[in-house]
Amino acid sequence: MKNSPIGIFDSGIGGLTIAHAIKKKLPNENIVYFGDTKHLPYGEKSKTAIQSFSKRIVNFLISKDCKAIVIACNSASSVAFDVVEKEAGNISVFNVIDPVVREVVQVCADCNIGVIGTKATIQSNVYERKITDLCNSSKVSSLATPLLAPMIEKGFINEEISHTLITNYLSNKRLANIDYLILACTHYPLIYQEIKDYYNGKVTVIDSANIVAEYIARQLEQKNLLNNSETTKHHFYVSNYTESFEKSAKFFFQEDLELEEVTLVI
Repeated sequence: MKNSPIGIFDSGIGGLTIAHAIKKKLPNENIVYFGDTKHLPYGEKSKTAIQSFSKRIVNFLISKDCKAIVIACNSASSVAFDVVEKEAGNISVFNVIDPVVREVVQVCADCNIGVIGTKATIQSNVYERKITDLCNSSKVSSLATPLLAPMIEKGFINEEISHTLITNYLSNKRLANIDYLILACTHYPLIYQEIKDYYNGKVTVIDSANIVAEYIARQLEQKNLLNNSETTKHHFYVSNYTESFEKSAKFFFQEDLELEEVTLVI
């Protein structure tokens, strides 16, 4: 069981930021990654559709003998966590929301917290609900930024188009006077520096990838599931092959990839 892989899934390349952070924190772990590129972005899909996609993917990851499953997508974490957990049975399931909320409430009491993410994540109100449940002295302001994930998937990073979109979103009055900004989409760490540059040190930008990786490492250690092997193997699967996914995966993992396109049965 210890030598079994960690299963990670997202609608596209965003979850690679989580996979990379996990690989860096836990270099002895094997990873099976599934990018549902056929259905990206999840943030524009209905709750029912996201749950259906997630259910199929988790069964695929179970078939690959994964010892833990990471929902490396805020949209799926916000509306499909219970579905995935139920489907996974005794397998540990992690989302990318709860570790960040726990971290934030420790440092952000009496602060104004901004949240940007996909429509699905923001409409679920999950961050505001979870943060205020633990720390009702914090004010949470959320803004849907639906064009950012598709922009990143298309490779528009640190260019005029990304600067324009980021400025347009972050200048929204809903985000005025915030002290912290949560990047509530796993794609957004890829534009972390651009967002940080926009605020010029006036706002603390919270990148979830390392927070999530640290939390998963602690949980696997507590469950005695850490892999001690020094030989690792990573497998990448997509529902629709794209050059941008392969290029991004190679960038993050710096190795030749085993990338396979698979069709999941409904």
